[in-house]
Amino acid sequence: MNLALWICASLLAAVLLLAGLGKLIVRKEKMVTLPNAGWTGHVSVGVYKTLGALEVAGAAGLVLPAVTGIAPVLVPIAAVCTALLMVGAAITHSRLHEPKAVLANLVYLGLAVFVAWGRFGPEAFLS
Repeated sequence: MNLALWICASLLAAVLLLAGLGKLIVRKEKMVTLPNAGWTGHVSVGVYKTLGALEVAGAAGLVLPAVTGIAPVLVPIAAVCTALLMVGAAITHSRLHEPKAVLANLVYLGLAVFVAWGRFGPEAFLS
């Protein structure tokens, strides 16, 4: 179970890191032209960049506290925050009729919920 939680948290962190860095590096105007990124045309540059920063912070929060042993309780908290982010993303993509993106968000939501449940419960990091 611990291994499964590590794998899920790592995969989720990788997805968040890539998505977040993409938002921080790629200009919003260019992102609008990409598939499943039509939502970027409906938000300000500030919201776009903030989401990128939150995704990078979420990626760090899913892995670094456990790896370093410093405040590992932050891992399930980061997973809950990631789950909330994915709910918002799924709703946004649903409103824009992007079913593939909604499905991806629901998969990430499932991973985040699994990590939160596992790290708060049966495989919590004990100090």
